[in-house]
Amino acid sequence: MRALVREHRVHVSQLVQPLFIVEDAAAAGAIDSMPGIDRYTVEGAVHEVGLLDALGVRSVLLFGIPDAKDAVASSNYDPNGIVQRAARQIKQAFPHVLVIADLCNCEYTDHGHCGIVDELGEIDNDATVEVLVRTALTYARAGVDVIAPSDMMDGRVRAIRDALDEENFEQIAIMAYSAKYASAFYGPFREAADSTPQFGDRRSYQMDPPNEREALREIALDIDEGADIVMVKPGLAYLDIVRAARESFDTPVAVYNVSGEYSMIKAAALNGWIEEDRAVDELLVSFVRAGADIVITYFAKDFAARHAGE
Repeated sequence: MRALVREHRVHVSQLVQPLFIVEDAAAAGAIDSMPGIDRYTVEGAVHEVGLLDALGVRSVLLFGIPDAKDAVASSNYDPNGIVQRAARQIKQAFPHVLVIADLCNCEYTDHGHCGIVDELGEIDNDATVEVLVRTALTYARAGVDVIAPSDMMDGRVRAIRDALDEENFEQIAIMAYSAKYASAFYGPFREAADSTPQFGDRRSYQMDPPNEREALREIALDIDEGADIVMVKPGLAYLDIVRAARESFDTPVAVYNVSGEYSMIKAAALNGWIEEDRAVDELLVSFVRAGADIVITYFAKDFAARHAGE
């Protein structure tokens, strides 16, 4: 009876599994702060996509960890870079799988910031956008289906959309990290992606957690610039923002169940303090209940395995 009258359900088809892909095979393997999550070589990522596909998880979000880093993220827009190679091989093996590429510079810069740093130590918004556009085009040429700019630079959605259209990539969608907050919940990700800032923090370009109206302005701007999907990040502490976005806009809304949220549940479960499966089911349905159409989560594979056949 409870199942028959249930108001909200999480469907495996709306889940996106993030994947960390490394150039250095020695760096592949388990991530200490994210139990159950690994870094993969390109070949390992293709294998993992096959396992996800068999479970019905057919959308993946790629993060690259390159061997070489410099001040201007040049390995990010290398046509043979780590994400570009992974995308090509995944699409060749599984053409029906939706490949989303996170678009940022933090994994590719030696200083760990999402933008290009000028001589005064400030983030140069326009110079950063130029790099993002250049990288987005290499992703498109590699077969990426959705480009997901996560840097929070101003004007980058329109610049990317214009560049894609000029190169006849009109079919490639943009999933904008529109309301990305300067959060304490990103710590495990920064270990996984080797992207911790070497100085300062990211508050000059990520949002202040107390602000809701600003989030709606940021989302509206991205939609106006051509975003096909907008995102709220993190998820758990920002369900009110997900709800506000759903009520304010018709554009599909994604939510990112980030690394810190994942690791908190894993740590508590490993200590026997909570029942992991039930906690995960509650967590994921809270995102859908708040209004999210798409849920990016490190729990996608496990959830799909537990709910196979439903």
